[in-house]
Amino acid sequence: MPIGTTLTKFLLEEQRRYPDSTGNFTSLFSDLVIAGKILSREVNRAGLADILGATGDKNTHGEEVQKLDEFANSAIIRTMEHGGHLSAMASEEMEDIIKVDSKYPKGNYLLLFDPLDGSSNIDVNISVGTIFSIIKCDNGCDVSTKDFLQAGAEQVCAGYILYGSSTMLVYTTGHGVHGFTLDPSVGEFLLSHENIRIPEKGKIYSINEGNSRHWLPGTSMYIEKLKANEKGPSARYVGSLVADFHRNLLKGGIFLYPADKKSKNGKLRLLYEANPLSFIVEQAGGKSTTGDKRILDIVPDELHQRVPLIIGSKLDVEEAESFWKYQEAR
Repeated sequence: MPIGTTLTKFLLEEQRRYPDSTGNFTSLFSDLVIAGKILSREVNRAGLADILGATGDKNTHGEEVQKLDEFANSAIIRTMEHGGHLSAMASEEMEDIIKVDSKYPKGNYLLLFDPLDGSSNIDVNISVGTIFSIIKCDNGCDVSTKDFLQAGAEQVCAGYILYGSSTMLVYTTGHGVHGFTLDPSVGEFLLSHENIRIPEKGKIYSINEGNSRHWLPGTSMYIEKLKANEKGPSARYVGSLVADFHRNLLKGGIFLYPADKKSKNGKLRLLYEANPLSFIVEQAGGKSTTGDKRILDIVPDELHQRVPLIIGSKLDVEEAESFWKYQEAR
């Protein structure tokens, strides 16, 4: 489609390709877009409103809750619960699933989301974002936590909304990856990046080197190998996963938050971060792994399961994997 096509038109054209489509997914996605617009507005006025800083509370992971985290979480729930397309939701910020109130109709989809990834950076004006994943559910009103524990390969849609110098929505339904940029003058997301393909090999690596004292041998060997090459990749690390991932998706590169001596199971959440971004990167021609296992093949045991994540350009990820396999063989 031509650049500048509205997201609404793009979704309708996609829907028409499938004669049996009911339009429920398109309506669900449209509700999600409204939530994104609301959050974009609040993020952009954060310095002018009393929504900067921490609330003083801790979330289910023991992390300090930012005021904007709380607002984002509530805004998504309020926007999505009444549409009639969801049975339940799960948020990275909440310990249990959120069942749709009985006063609203229910559908056969489940929504998982990280309401505001990188929110600790909002005070210093670094890009943050909302990450989301949509899966099917056949149980309707009888939905339970178990229904959310599906392998990432079962996702029907995944994406993120990046709030930066512009607001951009990137998503996939398993038919390529497409990016839309919000035009604030008309209040519409317009097609700006059609069929995104990540370069097979990149020139960027992203890892928190402040954790180097905790690294396992494979990680240390891989990073040292990159540094030893005078023409090797440059280090770029924002500390906001969605921002680091977005840059690498467009320019090529690798992001690593591997298992280490301190976090043997990794730190990032499988259902809210690793799965949706892995679905996107694979659809764009890249790769995602724990170091020895494809992320999308993991069947989760719990709602807030953590996982090591190595994600990005295909050849870069495969090279990193070889160091993990060497480490395990020793």
